[in-house]
Amino acid sequence: MWPHCCASHEQMSDPTPQVSSSGDGGVPVPALRLLRWDDPAVVAVALVALASGFGQFGAVAALGDVAKGFGQVRHGATIADQAGLSGTALGIGLAIIRLASLGALPIAGLADRFGRRALLLGSAAGGLALTAGASLSPSYWWFIAIFAFGRPLLSATNAVAEVSAAEQTGTDNRAKAVALIAAGYGVGAGLTAVLHGLFLGVLGFRGLFALALIPLVLLPALRRRVTEPDRFEIEAAKTDHPLPVLGAVGPEFRRRLAIMAAMAFSVSLITGPATSFVFLYAQNILRVPGYTTAAMVVGAGLAGLGGLVLGQWLADHRGRRPTVTIGIVGIGCFGFLSYTGSTAALLCGYIFGVLAGSVLAPGIGSLLNELFPTSVRSSVSGWWVAAGVIGAAAGLIAFGAIADVGNEFGLAALIIFLPASAAVALLLCLVPETRGREPEQLWP
Repeated sequence: MWPHCCASHEQMSDPTPQVSSSGDGGVPVPALRLLRWDDPAVVAVALVALASGFGQFGAVAALGDVAKGFGQVRHGATIADQAGLSGTALGIGLAIIRLASLGALPIAGLADRFGRRALLLGSAAGGLALTAGASLSPSYWWFIAIFAFGRPLLSATNAVAEVSAAEQTGTDNRAKAVALIAAGYGVGAGLTAVLHGLFLGVLGFRGLFALALIPLVLLPALRRRVTEPDRFEIEAAKTDHPLPVLGAVGPEFRRRLAIMAAMAFSVSLITGPATSFVFLYAQNILRVPGYTTAAMVVGAGLAGLGGLVLGQWLADHRGRRPTVTIGIVGIGCFGFLSYTGSTAALLCGYIFGVLAGSVLAPGIGSLLNELFPTSVRSSVSGWWVAAGVIGAAAGLIAFGAIADVGNEFGLAALIIFLPASAAVALLLCLVPETRGREPEQLWP
């Protein structure tokens, strides 16, 4: 999918440890076995991320069906009449699910102590099992509760997957590896939406969640392929280990962590409502047919893959920060377009919004993993998830409340999305550019 790196790095998949040259200022990089982005070990991590996306995105894809199943649709002009449940109830439910991902902070942090591999496989298995269990929910709030218990495990899976891929690759392959993880997650999430759109009358939301058993059963086949990064093994051999999670907020990390957390909050302030309400908006407000929704998701998937290719190229050739800026501005503008009131605007806004999000992913993922050392990297990813969760929850509640006033989805998007995009662009000015540098060169 992505072009191979230059010939000087063709031996990076060799099991023999490779020694990188000194970085800026003559800082040496320790001997590491670094892999290519398409090495089977990295691909296996991407497949675990795919399973995480499949389990995590179901509540969003099936939101309209869930609202109808647990609510009561009537003839009327309000969201509650058209969808079955009020925008406030739906927003609170989705916010609870998002807030449950705060549990990903301590879970992901444990990977700094016990290893990336064990955490990755264990959290994926637990999250998928609970997602499948949500199919048996007797009421809307039971559904929210059960799904919420699985959410932090799946969020931690995706966070640690990016950390693992970033640690196993060098600077020439890192953005590609992060893009591959994002592609895996995106394919899993998109597959959920496609299945729901095409087989709504057959599966229902209960059948859709029960399908999480399939990746759960297949997960053991990936165990041998998922390996522990050399960067972690070198760190684990040391006698002094910072406390997981809390160790990531030491004085030397505090400023960067605060900036990245604020960035995660602002990004999720947009992506939370932009992705969570879109299928309910399409199905229950615009009355878009299921096959059109499925086609929209397929189109967005193709656009997303193209965006990942573009994003990793920009991140490697133009820098992490410019790539993130382009992506976040696109997300905000196209997210607003999605809710302006027509089917054409929805299709265009959603597809190009996914494209913009995919452009952002390699840059932001590489930047996050390069700005912090191995000893706290997974904990930092947990903090990133936690800040994003709070941002998404705030966005969902605000978006639902504004949309309830006169059915103004477009106004809600305008008020929330555009200022948050500008905030991210400004925050990027406060962190250094990391393109072409190894993490060890930034934290000797």
